[in-house]
Amino acid sequence: MSDVSAEAAAQPGNPTIFFDGVSSRRRKVALTFGDALEILEEGEAQDQQPISRWAYADIRRADSPAGLLRLACTSAAPLARLEIRDASVAAELTARCTRLDEHQTTRRGTVKIVGWSLAAAVSIVCVVLFGVPLAADRLAPLVPKPIERRIGDAAEVQMKTIFGRGACDDPAGQAAFAKLVNRLRDVAGLDESMTAAVLPTGVPNAFALPGGKVFMLKGLLDKAQSPDEVAGILAHELGHLRHHDNMRGLIYNGGTSFLIGLLFGDVTGSSAVIFASRSVVEASYSREAETGADTFAIETMHALGRSPKPAAELMFRITGKEGGSGFTILSSHPLTEDRLARMTKEDRPASGPPLLTDAEWHALKGICGGSGKI
Repeated sequence: MSDVSAEAAAQPGNPTIFFDGVSSRRRKVALTFGDALEILEEGEAQDQQPISRWAYADIRRADSPAGLLRLACTSAAPLARLEIRDASVAAELTARCTRLDEHQTTRRGTVKIVGWSLAAAVSIVCVVLFGVPLAADRLAPLVPKPIERRIGDAAEVQMKTIFGRGACDDPAGQAAFAKLVNRLRDVAGLDESMTAAVLPTGVPNAFALPGGKVFMLKGLLDKAQSPDEVAGILAHELGHLRHHDNMRGLIYNGGTSFLIGLLFGDVTGSSAVIFASRSVVEASYSREAETGADTFAIETMHALGRSPKPAAELMFRITGKEGGSGFTILSSHPLTEDRLARMTKEDRPASGPPLLTDAEWHALKGICGGSGKI
């Protein structure tokens, strides 16, 4: 045993307890202070070899309640602990252990932690505001068509659960609708995988799903007064398809969860539900996406030799009568005076043939049954 400059034996009322970090045994010990702290079994002879020997530089303070000094040692077993209840022994040991609180967070360390925390928070905000939208813009056109179709199929199931029943199937009405859709599709440059249907619900709305699916609701068709009005609305939805707006919105709204699901093939589960609830029912595109779809509709109608103004008039007619219902075309296509003014500014005299004959228009109005109303 090394020479000691002081010796402290645990007093009966304030025993010093040692845990070796290997077993759960609770051992009463005595301490001797020399060139290192020596821990001896209480009651052993003074020449007894110590249980453990801790260098003062390796001793660190551990969490403990008031009135107890609990210590650990970096060179001992990780779970080894020394518990000192005698104030004089604690004071002696504290004076010798110059690095006792070295592992504790200092004021400078606190500032550093706060700084890094703020930097992390700013990074997260930047990712949300800039990184995710940028990723959505880049990734949306790259999503394979089979995956888009799977998402569209899942969203269609959700949508039909909301609106119920199947698509309107009057043969003459279907033929007229197919003629109108095909003319728009050819001018828009979309392939034949693009499909469209009319659903028998009184809600005046229309929307596009991933995978080339477009649905018009009967409520919108009932309020239309000409084929050009319907064509302009459909052209707007084709613009969303052409620009991958629905996929971009899904990636943006679904964020990391959707990207992970996309990587592991889970695109028909929770991610599809997110899409169905946000992008189909609410159909909330960004203002930039709406402006782009409007531009696409204007260009498409001009290519057909028709005016885009009737579509704006239909939207104004709907929002003027039902804008307060919260579930009209206004919810998915926010109409403003600037938007209506833009469509009016792009108005041109018809230079192309009518999109449908009177008989075909009459049949389209009756696609969900009945004679239809002109």
